[in-house]
Amino acid sequence: MTSDSMKAWVVDAPGPIDSKPLRRVERGLPIPGPGQVRVHVRVCGVCRTDLHLAEGDLTPKHPLVIPGHEVVGVVDELGAGCTRFGMGDRVGVPWLASACGICRYCLECRENLCTDPRFTGWDVDGGYAEFVVVNEGFAYPVPDVFADEEAAPLLCAGIIGYRALRRSQLPEGGRLGIYGFGGSAHITAQIAMAEGARVHVMTRAPEARKLALELGAASAGDADAPPPEPLDAAILFAPVGTLVLPALEALDRGGTLAIAGIHLTDIPTLNYARHLFEERTLCSVTANTRQDGNKFLEIAARIPVRVTTTAYGLERADQALADLAHDRVNGAAVLVNGSGW
Repeated sequence: MTSDSMKAWVVDAPGPIDSKPLRRVERGLPIPGPGQVRVHVRVCGVCRTDLHLAEGDLTPKHPLVIPGHEVVGVVDELGAGCTRFGMGDRVGVPWLASACGICRYCLECRENLCTDPRFTGWDVDGGYAEFVVVNEGFAYPVPDVFADEEAAPLLCAGIIGYRALRRSQLPEGGRLGIYGFGGSAHITAQIAMAEGARVHVMTRAPEARKLALELGAASAGDADAPPPEPLDAAILFAPVGTLVLPALEALDRGGTLAIAGIHLTDIPTLNYARHLFEERTLCSVTANTRQDGNKFLEIAARIPVRVTTTAYGLERADQALADLAHDRVNGAAVLVNGSGW
């Protein structure tokens, strides 16, 4: 490798994760354009969206894209006109890479619904690499209370979970059900409990149930098990459409189920009386706004949220995704850019 190149992972042949859809490559160093900064990657969180991209559930927006959108690193080059960050600043690179700023949704402060967005690790190259470029207006300062490995999952798992929590319309002191308990859910549960909620977790992984109870959940049961009491709100983090029905059925009158993922398997046929009547609501969550991100990071630092991570060398990104696919990760997987390359 030369001084003007870097090592990275690319999505080479989307397919089942055990077929090794990622490939290690050498790439030229990315050059920041006007309003962009280049970040020397320290860590990159492993998100289930990366898994969907690798396995082909999401179609890559361009060939050999570099995945990864939960990046923490330091600024090592400034593009023209950059004023927000300086050399050596620690920054976070999130899922939302840019929004057009001119469509009706952007003008209504709903940039998560932008008609021409760009996403890190899907439209533009992401953080499964030694360096990444980001528009400085879409990067975040990282709260000092969090170490690099703790901060990485906050940049997507945390922010999306926070938006899902708000979309669920959980009332103050309410009863929240969480379906699936990985990187996003274990962060979201702590926000809800800090705000006075009673949280019930439903997930298939025994280690995840154990973590939920350690973090203060009122109960932790199997993925499709009924919670011990009716729910005021629920969030589905697992990308499993069959869980929509038991989650809706667990809602009390007027409750809301928010689906947090970008991908979901097919939902079986609903029974109106059992699943939707009595003003139950089913809604989706699409990306996030920068306002969501700033508010969430402020709250997470104030609590502060406890982030449970499993570290992998960046050279083991394919193994980290495989472990995520097979429920072998407790909390959030994080890739560390060390000397293993």
